[in-house]
Amino acid sequence: MQVIAKSTLRAFWLREPRAEAPLQAWYAIADKADWAGPADVKRAFGTSVDFVGDNRVIFDIGGNKYRLIVHFAYPYRRALIKFIGTHKEYDKINPETI
Repeated sequence: MQVIAKSTLRAFWLREPRAEAPLQAWYAIADKADWAGPADVKRAFGTSVDFVGDNRVIFDIGGNKYRLIVHFAYPYRRALIKFIGTHKEYDKINPETI
């Protein structure tokens, strides 16, 4: 998958250094993936993902300390990062519209 944009992840882990290792691990998997749909994402990440409308996936990162929301364009093999934040920050947003 083409992940757009790793710089968003990097900016977050500069603010939250403990997030760097789990985000790097997520990126390493997503960048090499060839997911055709939600079932492929579920196979890769198991119970640490939730699906919401508009092909958005919520990933629990770092033992659920952080939340990552990604919009997938499966036919184009693209993943657009819509949100990365702490669990507290996540509680203030609507994952279906961010």
